[in-house]
Amino acid sequence: MSAEKPPPGRTLPDLGGHAVLVTGASGAVGHGIARQFARAGASVIAHYRTGDGRAESLVEAIRAEGGRAVALAAHLTDEAECRSLVERSAEWAGGLTALVNNAGIQPVQPLGTMTVTEWRQVVDTNLTTAFACTQAAAEVMGRAGGGTVTHVASVEGSRPARLHAHYSASKAALIMHARAAALEYGPLGIRVNTVSPGLVHRPGLAEEWPDGVRRWERAAPLHRKGDAEDVGNACVFLASPLAGWVTGHDLVVDGGMSCAPAW
Repeated sequence: MSAEKPPPGRTLPDLGGHAVLVTGASGAVGHGIARQFARAGASVIAHYRTGDGRAESLVEAIRAEGGRAVALAAHLTDEAECRSLVERSAEWAGGLTALVNNAGIQPVQPLGTMTVTEWRQVVDTNLTTAFACTQAAAEVMGRAGGGTVTHVASVEGSRPARLHAHYSASKAALIMHARAAALEYGPLGIRVNTVSPGLVHRPGLAEEWPDGVRRWERAAPLHRKGDAEDVGNACVFLASPLAGWVTGHDLVVDGGMSCAPAW
């Protein structure tokens, strides 16, 4: 029997007066993260690269629930656009208290035939963008007395999967970047953490990978996949005062899969 989930927003901490920039908000996980921050009362800047329609629909949904949100475009592999995005976000919101580095890609390729160009595309998208956005946000947050940064990593950052060598390596590096950033930005009042999700539901997943989904749901102690709101709840917690003494931590959100026996 699957574990029951609380209704959306019912148990969230109060983030009224906060402003959060969520990168990659037009994707399924980014959408859930942004919705949960809005339900907690934060103003939301929903970043997108090409999914303008999905980002605008997200903003409309947040506003329909009484929240405050805007969609902003940027190509985050360009350092100047990272800085511009952070500056525009802070200008729109009147400050920036939280950044969630969620933008990323997950192609499937054998390690033996992977090219350097293909490797760099994943590392630049998943890791370097987080570095650049964090650096820019830390300047804004540091002048204001502090804030929080959360990277969306993955359980594959500590447990590799076949055909995901570049992805797993980039997520492992994200976890260490967060720890290093927590060390160096701590004196500015900035906390930096990671959230590492397990298998998260998205439309079409069960049809594309039916055997894998069944094996996950059977093996995970909570007997279900995660959903985007589960990831969003973890990000909201880490950005809230409830996690005021938590920094440099990797919060695994996987329904207990990481403690399931492998034999």
